Amino acid sequence: MNGISNFAARLRNARLMRGLSMEALCKKIEGAVTKQAVSKYETGKCFPNSTVLLALCNALEIRPDYLFREREEITDIRYRRLSKFKAKQRKMVYMAVEDAVERILEAEAICSIERKFSTDFSGQIISNHGDVIAAAKKLRNEWNIGNGAISSVTNLLEDNGALIIEIEADSSFSGMNGTLSNNTPIVVVNSEMTPERRRLTALHELAHALLNFASDTAEKEQEKWCNAFANEVLIPSEAFLKTIGESRTDISINELQNLQAEYGISIDALMYKAKSLSVITEGRHRTHCIKKNSDPKFKQLVEASRFPEERSVRLENMVYKALANGVVSMSKAALLLNQPLEEISKQFILA
Repeated sequence: MNGISNFAARLRNARLMRGLSMEALCKKIEGAVTKQAVSKYETGKCFPNSTVLLALCNALEIRPDYLFREREEITDIRYRRLSKFKAKQRKMVYMAVEDAVERILEAEAICSIERKFSTDFSGQIISNHGDVIAAAKKLRNEWNIGNGAISSVTNLLEDNGALIIEIEADSSFSGMNGTLSNNTPIVVVNSEMTPERRRLTALHELAHALLNFASDTAEKEQEKWCNAFANEVLIPSEAFLKTIGESRTDISINELQNLQAEYGISIDALMYKAKSLSVITEGRHRTHCIKKNSDPKFKQLVEASRFPEERSVRLENMVYKALANGVVSMSKAALLLNQPLEEISKQFILA
């Protein structure tokens, strides 16, 4: 992609990322350019002068550097199919993800860090629930997790070469996944969700990126199996059965709360696991769901979060390391972290 077409694509992406129409963008810069001019910029027919360029960047809350960076192609994007998540919202999320990926890869290049994702499930066809559980066990073995609790799913994915992106979005979006040209999986989660839901969603999206489902597997079944994979990675069946037992008529909320706090998995997911392992009957699980949906206090108790927040700090660590070593300027650090220069200057303190 040449410089002009790259600029044109980036300008359009920046506008869509802010959810602005061409007309709304023109209004935001108080008529400094016309809608027709913006259209020409976005199609590569002409290039704005420096005054207009700065006005566009201010309106779009981006730095001029953003418009001239080479784009990293993200392929095989998959969203959860939610009726409330509209095409415009999907486009905004995609643009935000693309921007975050580019900043992470640029920081890695500056710090001479080579990303390598070597986990490969391509030779394993997933055609039933047993295959899913076997895949989850394989992942735990390859990543040396054992049967213990995972303190941070975010760190786990990043340490093993996956890209995890946290996006602020409304409740209609939970997660998505994709891959880079080198087959590195990209896992995207809504940072506004509870820690337990973010952890399950991250592993659910990883499952979509990794698992090779049989060609006749319905989409609904794939979603169910990705949830089962995430559940099993978060808390292995052996660890669950050791605590809960192999057969129960009833399970107390107290027991589930303790497991939730230790393994970072929701009570609903634990009850689903109990049903899947035949610890409780389908009817007992259904009773739990009915009670939750009919009793607001019980629902609040069940859905309360009991696990610490976790977030990705890898990009931040790379940028501040480069800043401390004098490899990047303060303005470049601000660009990589997508933060105001004043904020970086205030936060950066040498030990």
